[in-house]
Parts: sequence; C-alpha cells; structure tokens
Amino acid sequence: MSLDNISTIVLAAGESHRMGQPKLLLPWGKTTVLGQVVSTIAAAGIQTIIVVTGGARGLIEGQVVELSKSVSIRMVYNKDYIQGGMLSSIKTGLMALDTSIDAALIALGDQPQILEGTVRLICTAFVRTKSPLVVPSYQNRRGHPWLVAATLWPKILSLPLSTTAREFLDTFVGRVEYVSADKSILLDLDTPDEYSQMRP
Repeated sequence: MSLDNISTIVLAAGESHRMGQPKLLLPWGKTTVLGQVVSTIAAAGIQTIIVVTGGARGLIEGQVVELSKSVSIRMVYNKDYIQGGMLSSIKTGLMALDTSIDAALIALGDQPQILEGTVRLICTAFVRTKSPLVVPSYQNRRGHPWLVAATLWPKILSLPLSTTAREFLDTFVGRVEYVSADKSILLDLDTPDEYSQMRP
C-alpha cells in the first residue's frame, strides 16, 4: 500500500450562489482557486485526481482540460448536483474510481489554502495505520480534506442523499484516525469578502 493507490476526489459541483460567480475560476496567485487545489494535491504525490463538476459545468470543465496539460486529472459530471448536495458529488466521484484503489481523499474545490504537507500527512497516516477514515483536525474541529478507505465506499454509496458528510463521519467516530493540522483545513471560500481577505 502506498500513495500510488490513493486517489483524490475534488468536489467542484457547487453553484457559488454566495460568491455571485463561479468561485473556482477566480484568480489565485498564478492560477485559479481550483488550479491551486489541484496543484497542491498533485505536489503531495497523489497520482489520480478526479474533479466532480456540476454548476457552471462548461466553464469548470474547460479549466480541468487546461489543468490536465500538466497534471494527471480527469472529470466526471454529477447530474444530481442541485438536489443531491455534497454527498451526491462524493458518490459520483467514488463510482468513477478504479476498484484497485485503496482509498479516496475527499477535497473541496474551494479550499486553495490547503497545504501540500497536510495532504501528505493525511495520506501517510492512512498508509501507516490502515484506518478506514483519516480526518484532519484543528483545535478539535474536523476539516477537509479527509480520507475514506475503499472498505467504506459501499456504505457511502448506500446512504440517502439527505445525509451530510458530518453525519457519516459521526457514525464511524470510533474508527477515525485524527491528524493534527493547521487552520487551513477549516477555510473555504464562499463570499466576495472571504475571497478578498484570503487571496494571495
């Protein structure tokens, strides 16, 4: 078991209502918000990245095509993104993964602040402990990205779409391996004010 057998699902299907425009395409340094997330994950050693699209599909998929020129990445469309919320995107991503994969890292497309070291920390904790769930925490608060082993994918795929990721993790609280991380695991971009305050 190695990082070669861990894939990442990047959730990028949201409609960006509070931002007022597709937030994943906003500039972030020399790239975009989504581009920063993808490059951080790739730099950590993850070989396969799947971006789940939904809202602003054409624009997001165009960005993924650009990113694919330098990173091993592909995309899958979540047809239930409006009604199904985050869980439907996680399911869509899991169903697109190869059955030989040991675990999936669930990442947010609007979390460009995450650190390469944090991604490595989560993945190496899984390789070391074989825990079915590895979740980063900061001051006793769970954040993203988190990792779920293939043994639990059938459980996720069987959940009703009304289930939240928090509720799923609460169900398996005794089987979670927590790793201490920095505050970036709690940060994402929802509003123009947050973007203006956080952008580099």
